[in-house]
Amino acid sequence: IMSGSFYRIPRKFPMLVHPQFDPVALQLGPLALRWYGLMYLLGFAMIWLLGRYRIDRNPVGVWTRADLDDALFFGILGTILGGRLGYVLFYKFGDYIVAPWKIFFVWEGGMSFHGGFLGVMAAMVWFARSRRQDWLQITDFIAPLVPLGLAAGRMGNFINAELWGRPADVPWAMV
Repeated sequence: IMSGSFYRIPRKFPMLVHPQFDPVALQLGPLALRWYGLMYLLGFAMIWLLGRYRIDRNPVGVWTRADLDDALFFGILGTILGGRLGYVLFYKFGDYIVAPWKIFFVWEGGMSFHGGFLGVMAAMVWFARSRRQDWLQITDFIAPLVPLGLAAGRMGNFINAELWGRPADVPWAMV
């Protein structure tokens, strides 16, 4: 049903062209503030704001604002350390075996969703144990917050012109 001419939509508009953003949002001498990093900050800020909103709307819940702040700190560590280590292990292991000091060259890029996911999961286990709380209650609270961070990260990927999809023949596709 979804193959052949039945699925093809006639092109009435030209396809969207990627705007080719400059990955550097602001340059202050040798310090470069990149859009990708800003998207991470935006994601963490949105998680923090929605988490506070949910805590304020449920005053009888087990979460406090201090818990959210601590969980977010653990989550940020898990995201960054796990994302970087995942990139090293999953994508460039051979390169980093030859030159292990380059693991710390974060300005050259390299984050992995899979590593970040595993890092956040480990961080939330650590957080749950440190608070003597049930890990499933922790994940129940953070589950609605996660898509905000993922969306911000994907916007960073879009700005960097990363993660190309497969060719498409629809008017809303990006070239």
